[in-house]
Amino acid sequence: VPFEALEGMVRVLEFGAKKYARNNWQTNGGFSYRRVLTACVRHLFAYMRGEDNDPESGLSHISHAQCNLLFLGYYLTNKAVFNKDDRGT
Repeated sequence: VPFEALEGMVRVLEFGAKKYARNNWQTNGGFSYRRVLTACVRHLFAYMRGEDNDPESGLSHISHAQCNLLFLGYYLTNKAVFNKDDRGT
């Protein structure tokens, strides 16, 4: 695993912990899948438009997208607890 490629994602997690709460993405069964996917796509589209960093955090849009995919991957691995799959709604 190239850990240097994950450092930005860790900074996004730290930013979120300060802004919201530590591990808030795991609270009450996590976020809905659509919320996570929408945020991921929003960051990817901003990057595709030529914006490297998120204006609020100052961190890379790619790192934000990685963070969203981390959340979703964790939810999928732990579906018994994180089962807010609302993709079809």
